[in-house]
Amino acid sequence: MKRSSDIRLVGVLCLLLICSFTGKAQESQTTGEQDRMYWVEVLRKLADPVLVNLSNNTLKENMPYESLSGQRSQFSHLEAVGRLLCGMAPWLELGPDDTPEGQLRAQYIDLSIRGLRNAVNPVSPDFLVFDVPSQPLVDAAFLAEGLLRAPTQLWGNLGAEGQQQMIAALKSSRVIKPYESNWLLFASMVEAALLEFTGECDIERLTYGVNRFRDEWYKGDGLYGDGAAFHQDYYNSYVIHPMLTEVLLVMQKHGLDTENFTDTQLKRHARYAEQLERFISPEGTFPVVGRSIVYRFGAFHALSHVTLMRQLPATIQPAQVRCALTAVISKQLSSPDNFDANGWLTVGFNGKQINMSESYINTGSVYLCTSGLLPLGLPADDPFWSEPFTAWTNLKAWNGEEVPADKAIRN
Repeated sequence: MKRSSDIRLVGVLCLLLICSFTGKAQESQTTGEQDRMYWVEVLRKLADPVLVNLSNNTLKENMPYESLSGQRSQFSHLEAVGRLLCGMAPWLELGPDDTPEGQLRAQYIDLSIRGLRNAVNPVSPDFLVFDVPSQPLVDAAFLAEGLLRAPTQLWGNLGAEGQQQMIAALKSSRVIKPYESNWLLFASMVEAALLEFTGECDIERLTYGVNRFRDEWYKGDGLYGDGAAFHQDYYNSYVIHPMLTEVLLVMQKHGLDTENFTDTQLKRHARYAEQLERFISPEGTFPVVGRSIVYRFGAFHALSHVTLMRQLPATIQPAQVRCALTAVISKQLSSPDNFDANGWLTVGFNGKQINMSESYINTGSVYLCTSGLLPLGLPADDPFWSEPFTAWTNLKAWNGEEVPADKAIRN
């Protein structure tokens, strides 16, 4: 009980720190150390309701359900867990150390492991639904992605029984047939994790979606269709580029990328990240376009992922991404209505805005915003954090400074 009380107390301090950033955007030029502290506190505020409850087997009891549809409440819990850990995993993977942040990570690693064991234990009150069509396939994939991003601290600490139960849970999602869209990559992602952790997978489910995107759905200049058609939204960022890249890296590691597509995909991923960085206005806003816009700064999943992999194009300095994303996060969390009275994230873009969502969106869904925080997996001495304030492309351009010309890629 003391751990939960301590976390709640720190949550109050976290809110005060978040409020100190809110609305400031870039009135003052914060240091990388200040930015990192802010990001960590944002992550903690997002994580606490989910992980504290899951670790105590009270997630289903206490998690609210906010949605335009009443049809998805049984899936909402896996959505929150899978999406939270998908974004949080790289930070956890840094592991414990003697610094205050390292000691904090130790607490959250413990919470995550206890929670995950409950999530896949069939006799647990918080045993999560993985095998009822169709939504669980999506969030089994986000959870699998999180496990791949923290192979030591999450997968490695589950223990033999927890690992076997996790494997069974992931395999149970195979009963769900994915749609001919970005959903194909959810099946691929689950199989990539199974391949990595067990040495075996369903090759057809692993490769079918990869082949569709590789051979049929690329539209040019770093953009894929969501299926055969192009959609003007952020699904290239939410799902397509990060998952396609991570699946391919596992395939390459296991000798299955027979077309040598990984290098091409890394170039396309970096190009799309370059475009996303240019979407961020001088004020830290970005275009409100396309479905699932209430995933908030999850719209920058692809940019954050390329940054985490240290694959940014030469036109972008890591610190300018840090400063741009800090501006976005602080701007987007400026409304006190982003969280309810118990600290749960509400459905909205900058506050409680349920009518900006689709019927498939619910309380659990919006935790995909944590994917915008992936660079927390870079150590504090990485240039992303250690370099001084650096203006991003739009801030420089609108201030009359020179910026490089934007150039499309040919393949």
